[in-house]
Amino acid sequence: MKFQNTTDLDSVRLERAILRAADGWPHNRLDVRVRYSRGAEFSGTCYYTHGQIYVNLGRNNSYPYSIHTNIARPQSNSRYWWRELYSVEAADAQQLVLFVFMHEFYHWLIKKARRNVRQKEGRCDRFATRELVDGYGAVVRDEAGKPVARSSWDFQDLDGFVAAARGRVRRPRQIGVRPAARQPSRPVGPTRPGEQLLLFKL
Repeated sequence: MKFQNTTDLDSVRLERAILRAADGWPHNRLDVRVRYSRGAEFSGTCYYTHGQIYVNLGRNNSYPYSIHTNIARPQSNSRYWWRELYSVEAADAQQLVLFVFMHEFYHWLIKKARRNVRQKEGRCDRFATRELVDGYGAVVRDEAGKPVARSSWDFQDLDGFVAAARGRVRRPRQIGVRPAARQPSRPVGPTRPGEQLLLFKL
C-alpha cells in the first residue's frame, strides 16, 4: 500500500492502524492519502480505476466525535420506508480517519468483487463501524443516545459479500496424478423394465 499523510496525525501510527484494519484483504496496490478537508468535518472518496482512496479530515473537529451512520435496519409501512439514525463514537481523529478509510475501502472491495456498487452506503458504514467496535471498543447508540444491540446493525455477511475480491485460490498441481473421471450428472440413455442402466460407455 502506498500511504501519504499530510495532517498533523502521527503517520507511522496511522498507517499501522490502517494496515491492521485492512489485513486479510487485498490492498497492496492501493494508494491511500489522508489530508485536511477544505471545510467539511470529514469526507472520503474512492477512485476505482486507479485504486486511490482519499480521506479528508476537518481541522477543527472536537473529540470524541459522533459519526452518524446508515447501519440501522430499514423499516417500512404501506407508504414509505425509513431508517433510524444510529451513531458510533470516534474517540480521536485517528479513529475518524480509520472509519472513513474503511468505508471507502469496502466500496473498493465491492468493485473488486465485481458486485453492483450502487446503494451500498449501509454496508460500507457497517464495515467501518465493525472496525471501531471490535478494534477500539466503540459503542453504537440510537437517536436517544442509548446503546443498541449488535444484532440491530450487524446483520449482513459483509465478508462473504466481497469474498471474490480475494481472488481464486489456485491449488498446486500434483505431478503424475490423473484427475478423477467425471461422473455424469444424470443417467445416459433410456431404460426398460429389467434392463441394466449403463452409466459409462464401454
